[in-house]
Amino acid sequence: MGEQQRSAIPLTQLSDDEQMFRTTVRRFATEQIAPLVRGMDEAQQMDAGVVRQLFELGLMGIAVPESYGGADGSFFEAVLAVEEISAVDPAVGVLVDVQNTLCVNALVRWATEEQKQRWLPRLAADTVGAYALSEAASGSDAFALQMRAVRRGDDYVLNGQKLWITNAKEAGLFIVFATVDPSAGYKGITAFVVEKGAAGFSLGKKEDKLGIRASSTCELVFRDCMVPASQVLGEVGKGYKIAIETLNEGRIGIGAQMLGLASGAWGHAAKWAKERRQFGKALVEFQAMQFQLAEMATEIEAARLLVYNAARLKDAGADFLKEAAMCKYFASQVAEKVASLAVEIFGGAGFVKDYPVEKLYRDAKIGKIYEGTSFMQLATIAKLVL
Repeated sequence: MGEQQRSAIPLTQLSDDEQMFRTTVRRFATEQIAPLVRGMDEAQQMDAGVVRQLFELGLMGIAVPESYGGADGSFFEAVLAVEEISAVDPAVGVLVDVQNTLCVNALVRWATEEQKQRWLPRLAADTVGAYALSEAASGSDAFALQMRAVRRGDDYVLNGQKLWITNAKEAGLFIVFATVDPSAGYKGITAFVVEKGAAGFSLGKKEDKLGIRASSTCELVFRDCMVPASQVLGEVGKGYKIAIETLNEGRIGIGAQMLGLASGAWGHAAKWAKERRQFGKALVEFQAMQFQLAEMATEIEAARLLVYNAARLKDAGADFLKEAAMCKYFASQVAEKVASLAVEIFGGAGFVKDYPVEKLYRDAKIGKIYEGTSFMQLATIAKLVL
């Protein structure tokens, strides 16, 4: 009977703990992050104080077990955090997302006990993580890796470059994918944990981006970088499995980021429509405006159901591959549409940087591109439904 009752709980109904957690994150985002959003965007720089506060609140180690200094929370709580922060600033949202759904997730699942004891307490306390898979010729074709790792005694020597690596500037720990045997194809791919400051490892160009500009996106350069064999994550030649399975979960995080972005844009648009007067009455009194805001709200709610369902499935240990692809695809579509309409509702004011919808419109575009383009999500969905 208890199981039947649990299964009947609506997707968007939060437990008391989840509700309290969301309220805490929302308050932090509106009070501490919101005043800094425009400055961080213009400076293309994440505020160090914000990063420090994210750690202090436990938001950078949500799923890290308590025994390693983490919050021992659920994947769904990580999704809630990303959603709430992204409603205020998707650039900060993706910092939290990559930390939790990619870096922490990969280590919790694949690291040895010794590796967990070494790195998880740091990721929970003060160290930002980055996930380094993409290369110049390896985007959607994720396993066309050129980066090499050659065994030399007790070490591997890494040579190559990574591109478009989120969190790179702030990160102290990098999960890096390289091939130990190009002739083996994807079965040569191996994951390594590389620490900032490792000899032969440096940051290259920092990208000048359209949106999420406060989030650092950099090139990584490896020139005869020596990494101890003890820093292989998982098994040699099984890096492709780590990459695929971690990114499947990461898609839900990006869905949450885009959901939050859409919610934030809608909130600004609705407030503006209530306050802005034309032809002697508020914009929201016009039926055309009411219908537009109603349609936007409906699509946001549909995206929320997809995202929450995928996250709940993941926590339940059920299959979620199709649902993750669907939520990432749909939420990014909704985010771009809602942010665009929000700019239009603001009119000329929406086209200038004095109001937040201009930035959210720029931020929305990346949702269709990173962690699997919309085309790749559709390919995944088609394979699973056909």
